[in-house]
Amino acid sequence: QVQLVESGGGLVQAGGSLRLSCAASGSIAGINAMGWYRQATGKQRELVATITSGGTTNYVDAVKGRFTISRDNAKNTVYLQMNSLKPEDTAVYYCNARQGVLNIRNYWGQGTQVTVSS
Repeated sequence: QVQLVESGGGLVQAGGSLRLSCAASGSIAGINAMGWYRQATGKQRELVATITSGGTTNYVDAVKGRFTISRDNAKNTVYLQMNSLKPEDTAVYYCNARQGVLNIRNYWGQGTQVTVSS
């Protein structure tokens, strides 16, 4: 089992910045990608950004140029730096870890609220 603990959410004005952190612990061997998803009220959960163990990143178009995902392998932690925040970024942000190749397992954090006021 993998445990994911998120931190860093909060309330910020439009144009501001926040940095989310997600620390992984437990049976972390074989985690090949981590990422952030978000779910706004009344909407489906959507991908925000992912980063592979090799450092390859992927972003949803809505956050390209504003958000940056990174990871510290020594600390088993992934970060999401969010700049130029917009009200439409308001959502609960979830950390995800993908483990395995043939038998893929997905793990989720508890979520952290990000609220951007206009």
